[in-house]
Amino acid sequence: MDLLLPIIKPYAWGSHEGIARLQGRDVPSAGPEAELWMGAHASGPAGMTRDGHPTTLRDAVADDPERELGAACARRFDGRLPFLLKVLAAEQPLSIQVHPDREQARAGFAAQQAAGGHGAYADDWPKPELLCALSRFEVLAGFRGRAQAARILEDLGLDRLRPVAALLRDGTGDEALTEALRALLEWPRHDREPFVAEVVEASRRRAPLPGPHRAAYDAVVRMSEYHPGDLGLVASLLLDHRVLEPGEALFMPAGGLHAYVRGVGVELLANSDNVLRAGLTAKEVDVPELLRITDPSVRVPEVRPTGVPGPGRTRLYDCPVEEFALYRTELAGPGGPLVPSSGPRIAFCAEGTVRLRTGQGEELRLGPGASCFLSASDEDVLVDGEGTLFVAATGPGADDRGSRA
Repeated sequence: MDLLLPIIKPYAWGSHEGIARLQGRDVPSAGPEAELWMGAHASGPAGMTRDGHPTTLRDAVADDPERELGAACARRFDGRLPFLLKVLAAEQPLSIQVHPDREQARAGFAAQQAAGGHGAYADDWPKPELLCALSRFEVLAGFRGRAQAARILEDLGLDRLRPVAALLRDGTGDEALTEALRALLEWPRHDREPFVAEVVEASRRRAPLPGPHRAAYDAVVRMSEYHPGDLGLVASLLLDHRVLEPGEALFMPAGGLHAYVRGVGVELLANSDNVLRAGLTAKEVDVPELLRITDPSVRVPEVRPTGVPGPGRTRLYDCPVEEFALYRTELAGPGGPLVPSSGPRIAFCAEGTVRLRTGQGEELRLGPGASCFLSASDEDVLVDGEGTLFVAATGPGADDRGSRA
């Protein structure tokens, strides 16, 4: 077992309190802290110590993939830890974005490398992801249905929006959603600023009024404080606005358009940093590529945790991917065998204090915000204490045993 030294990403949209409070540090932090990375991605590998020497989780896996991952997992994922665990702390809205599937990522990255290396693809992996809320978490997740999307635009009473609403009303399938999104994101450049201002003002008038879309209108107004004049503000109205309560989770498949607005949560994803952006960001926007890989049929499902045998109250947030699965164990006293029991795992203590012990007498205590890596060779691990422990692992069938619970 290896205690991890996670990497903090200081993106501008990050919170000054979320991660610091989770780790028990003084708040607010000096600068924004957006993401806490506990993984082995090249752009932010967690640190660790092996044999008295500092190294990174990425280097440890690369030095002996079979020992760290297990033979089957190492073969399946080409010697790479297939998941990345994060804490995400959003004080401001993130970009409207989409992630590629495996084939799109490989083709896009290869074409980009052949053209000189600059572009939106950070690697050749897909990036499905799971978000589990630690606080109330506001999200825009997947498209609304066509009729609902048309209605939310029509209710603003703006002539400029009528042609877009007509695309939705007259369309016969989900592709009408993509065409409506295209119309908004490719709005004539000379008219963008007055158009966005008009939509924000209309949303400000509608937000206090009774109706099913008042929260979405209010979100437009709040997001405009950080991204004035951004076409993503208008495009956000096409997306399903939701608020997750602590413990609730969403699975974001490849091709699903989304934006995280505000909150703190655990995010588990395939070990990739591929993001195609459409708006609500100062980073590079690639509208043509985003429109190409967005799948308008994707509906973002809530992941309801299921109880599994294990210490305390152990639940699995199961997703239809092989790269990852997320377990949550709530401990209050006596413990038992860690779930899952094998394969590469990253354990993260969200609150309280937990103790991990191996059959060889090795012991590791994790306080709030602390994490550790357990290799495939770390079996028969026991856990006890009082607190909440998240464990990231591979999905079913990705390691030597297939089923790990």
